[in-house]
Amino acid sequence: MAEGSGVVRVGVIGAGHFGRFHALKLAAAKRSVLAGVTDTDPARAQALARETRAPALALKDLLAASDAVVIAAPAEAHFALAAEALAAGKHVLVEKPIAASLDQADELAARAKAGGRVLQVGHLVRYSAEYAAVAVRMQNPLYIEATRIAPFKPRGTDVSVILDLMIHDLDLVLALVQSEIASIDAVGAPIASAHEDIANARVRFENGAVATITASRISLKTERKMRLFAQKGYMSINFVDRKLMLIGRERGLPIPGGQGYRIEETSWREHDALEAEHAAFIAAILDGAPVVVDAAAGRRALAAALAVAESMAASRAVALASGLLQTLEDGSGGGF
Repeated sequence: MAEGSGVVRVGVIGAGHFGRFHALKLAAAKRSVLAGVTDTDPARAQALARETRAPALALKDLLAASDAVVIAAPAEAHFALAAEALAAGKHVLVEKPIAASLDQADELAARAKAGGRVLQVGHLVRYSAEYAAVAVRMQNPLYIEATRIAPFKPRGTDVSVILDLMIHDLDLVLALVQSEIASIDAVGAPIASAHEDIANARVRFENGAVATITASRISLKTERKMRLFAQKGYMSINFVDRKLMLIGRERGLPIPGGQGYRIEETSWREHDALEAEHAAFIAAILDGAPVVVDAAAGRRALAAALAVAESMAASRAVALASGLLQTLEDGSGGGF
């Protein structure tokens, strides 16, 4: 990129499922040029290179050819790759989770700040129309109940369902509840993989709000729902069907005999959240726009996910000691 050209050369690290989507979007965007792709599997990188008409490069060469990178590699590689990219002076968009530990997240944030580089975390829900529909209608929730379940897929099982699925709702809850976490009580178990495949967490915040979050990747159907209670009303959302119902005093049609309460039933037209995420990343680089999901937000979601995992491990130890769970031959202690 020539300074002032208004176009950013972006390389994609990781040519798997998400990496492919990132590369295709970046190749078609007006304010970015896909500088190339890289992957630990050369054949996979070459296949994506042919599809996007961008070069497949070694990591060192990709960094040299890029102004910024998108890291869509497995979660355990996020820190090392982001650290190397920041050390090379590149802006970074790293898929969630930001890193494997809070110390790693802090180090990445410090490196980005010291180098004056943009560090954005890929919590995609924050860029979605569904998040906008909820956030504009519900402030200061007292109670949130979130469910995210899906059929089993091998992709994503390199981490637990907490970092694979639940972290999306954790991030959404943290964005809606502007308070620190006071305590977490969680339970879960590995069923079809080496990591937890089903989990439930009850999160209590310092301001008194409570959230109950359930995540599963071993269900027979896909379901994403959320209910929220606040002093001003009640909201129910079906994210799969894109339907939202709000009962309150400020929006919608009067409820007969409802003591002044009104009901709003609405839907939303989903936009391309990945495209919006990229646009925000490029705007932060070229225009100095605020980073919507910055390192602090990524760290907060990671801290919550790690706290859920810690509570889950404690609950699992109790269940094993009592005989409620049995240790399997592989030593996992999982399964039903």
